[in-house]
Amino acid sequence: MTDPETPMDAAVPTSERIESLIDRLTLEEKIDLIHGGIDPDGLATGYVPPVERLGIPALSMVDGPMGVRDVTATAFPASIALASAWDTDLAYEQGEALGREVLGAGHDVLLAPGFNIVRVPQCGRTFEYYSEDPHLSSRLATETVEGVQDAGAIATAKHYVANNQEQDRHAVSAEVSERALREIYLPAFEAAVEEADVGSVMAAYNQINGTYATEHEWLLSDVLKDEWDFDGYVVSDWWATTDGVAAANAGLDVDMPGVPLHEWHVEGSPVHDLIGTLPDSFPKGTLAKLAASPWLPEGANPNLFEESVFGESLREAVERGKVPETTIDGKVRRVFGQMERFGIFDDDQPDGALDAPEHHDLARRVAERGAVLLRNEEATLPLSEDLDSIAVIGPNAETAKIGGGGSSEVTPAASIGPLSGIRERVDGGTTVEFARGVERIEDPHDAEGGILDLGVSASDGPGLNDDGEVPEIGDAVAAARRVDVTVVVVQDDATESEDRSLWLPGDQDELVARVADVADRTVVVCNTGGPIRMPWAGDVEAIVETWYPGQEDGHVTASVLFGDVDPGGRLPVTFGRRIDDYPAATEERYPGVGLQAEYGEGVFVGYRHFDAENVKPEYPFGHGLSYTDFEYTDVSVKSGDSPEATVEVTVENVGEREGRDVVQVYVGPEDPATPRPPKELAAFESVALEAGGQTTVELEIESRAFAYYDEDDGAWTVPDGEYTIFVGRSARNVLAEASVTVSETTPLE
Repeated sequence: MTDPETPMDAAVPTSERIESLIDRLTLEEKIDLIHGGIDPDGLATGYVPPVERLGIPALSMVDGPMGVRDVTATAFPASIALASAWDTDLAYEQGEALGREVLGAGHDVLLAPGFNIVRVPQCGRTFEYYSEDPHLSSRLATETVEGVQDAGAIATAKHYVANNQEQDRHAVSAEVSERALREIYLPAFEAAVEEADVGSVMAAYNQINGTYATEHEWLLSDVLKDEWDFDGYVVSDWWATTDGVAAANAGLDVDMPGVPLHEWHVEGSPVHDLIGTLPDSFPKGTLAKLAASPWLPEGANPNLFEESVFGESLREAVERGKVPETTIDGKVRRVFGQMERFGIFDDDQPDGALDAPEHHDLARRVAERGAVLLRNEEATLPLSEDLDSIAVIGPNAETAKIGGGGSSEVTPAASIGPLSGIRERVDGGTTVEFARGVERIEDPHDAEGGILDLGVSASDGPGLNDDGEVPEIGDAVAAARRVDVTVVVVQDDATESEDRSLWLPGDQDELVARVADVADRTVVVCNTGGPIRMPWAGDVEAIVETWYPGQEDGHVTASVLFGDVDPGGRLPVTFGRRIDDYPAATEERYPGVGLQAEYGEGVFVGYRHFDAENVKPEYPFGHGLSYTDFEYTDVSVKSGDSPEATVEVTVENVGEREGRDVVQVYVGPEDPATPRPPKELAAFESVALEAGGQTTVELEIESRAFAYYDEDDGAWTVPDGEYTIFVGRSARNVLAEASVTVSETTPLE
């Protein structure tokens, strides 16, 4: 057994078996257990090989947040769509389903969910994240993680931390204050650790205040492991680690993928397969990089073709005394601890379920619940059953918008696009015309094959002229003139590794504007990964934001448009009118100057900024319309001895059909001595009611909702004074207010 005098990480659960295994491992074997290797099946996104002589099994990791990436699997909606439902129970359901799919595919670890705050709406991975608000993100993160792990898979909280842009993500430094970190960027990770006991945390690519996330001792050891008592393992983002000694001593536990790109999968390109067969004396990394140079994008990860810095070089550093072997033991102990916790050592994991029918149903329900009705003039929606004709227009309207590009891509067995979904819904009772209008928007899934809507081919489907060419906008305008209602489906092309424009790609904005000029009624369905500019917003009758709905896209679009379900979504991000409306609107703040992005807005992110600067958004945080009407009455606030409060509100559905609303509670200090946002989300609850139904909702406001982080004292503090409680349906639609008094300044633990 280990010498009792050997330093141990008190936060890490251990056992006699774990300590016995660590004692029997050679240094080389320990090193092999803390970096990735080659999956013999070529499927795992990350793979820690087994140690067969000691009966230690492999650990298999797989992407991603919208479904299992490596095989045919359920394609769930984008994470931002789940967030739009503002429903923690639903988040748990999706997390549990994702966990079951991971196990069903033969893996152990889900490399998700992502908790990064939407600081700049241009971020290419906005669709993978939840919100611009730390409270909403925390509640959803906790439930998703618990769902994944209750199913028996290890969840991975990513990307720790301040990975808020894709441009220059491998090198940019987020220059951010501790207060902003504590109040905005860390809370979801903190909640996932302290409340959900997440098994793994992924360190990001970027730097934080000049130090890479993989080497950031304060964040990895002081905050994550010591302050929050995190007992899982920290894994790097793929090829993110640059300095093995610094990372090892700072608190990184596992380096991924651990092998260079040309060896990552057993089967790759013929050129890289050939390079992999060369003797080790050849500069294989250099040759592979040269072979890949024609397709490598600008700003590609510089470490793609390098061996793991947790490999031979780390072993040598241990032997030279630069890294204590007890530090390596601690990393192995953390990995083993999670393998034992989740039954991986004993092959005692629960049964999984890959691409299960009940998961398809859940994917549809999440997408329907996450659809946000942004605008609905003259009750244009829901569409009438008696319509004679509909025009479905859009460059990709016949194809399901399954997701964005990158590690979140999923291949479903089948999918359905909006055009087919609407045709199926009207079942021949209404004429449905189709016009593409503008050229197809290149979609990350197009190149994969087999993911396009099975009912209509992109190359020979409707919307093409007789000569096979893409029609002009004029064809779409002509179709819009002929029908009762025109549905224009627009989309963007967000992907990991690059940021997105807030303008729709191609000529889609012109398409919407010209159709709206002639159509009797125009409905715009937005398949976008985040906020977009809407110069045509005031010219159309209705706008529905469906984000990336996943494989059930067409069914969801039809059910929302025809009112089979009430659009229950509320915006988890603010839609500004102009780029300059957002807080990070200068080059210094985004994308940064000299690879430094100044987080000069501090805690004034998202709606906090819009409120503080009195900027009118296009659509505010929390906004979303319904097909019915709600009234809030009997609002009361009860405050206790500590800075906590309970809000009660009666919600009544005064409309003529069932529907869903989200009660939102915000807190703001009335005369703060320290600059603070006018209000911040403190509690919420999603409510479903039949026509004429009512319920009384009770929402608890915790102490931290009243607090700010005092950097001088290094503590959360609630100053004495008056605080306003806002109850409403969005950050800008406040229906009731009340005041509570904090009699003395209160430091929080």
